[in-house]
Amino acid sequence: MFQIVFNEISAAELSALGTLEQLELLEEFKVGEEDLDNLNEDRFGKIDRKGTVLYRFRAKDFRFYFEVKDGAVVVHRVLHKGTFSDFKFRSRMPLAEDEALANSKHFWKLIDEGRNARRL
Repeated sequence: MFQIVFNEISAAELSALGTLEQLELLEEFKVGEEDLDNLNEDRFGKIDRKGTVLYRFRAKDFRFYFEVKDGAVVVHRVLHKGTFSDFKFRSRMPLAEDEALANSKHFWKLIDEGRNARRL
């Protein structure tokens, strides 16, 4: 298992949830090297843009978007599948969810905001 690090933005997104929901999500969000080597598309996805690899993890109705960096999972965003942002990423495109995200400038702007946020 990797150490999981949240930045300010992803921590705020998670802390906006009720305590029990946070605990349930964190209980599900476990990432090991074997998970990333053999992606189970129901839970994990891989988004690649110009050599930048980002992973997606589905837990209940939420998506965790993260990178693996320096032996840790760095969570850039935690989005509800029904939020405007997440809906915008996945709508209007006939591609699979991860392919659509890889081509979305809006998605990468949100990820870059998370990437540049202070880690907690």
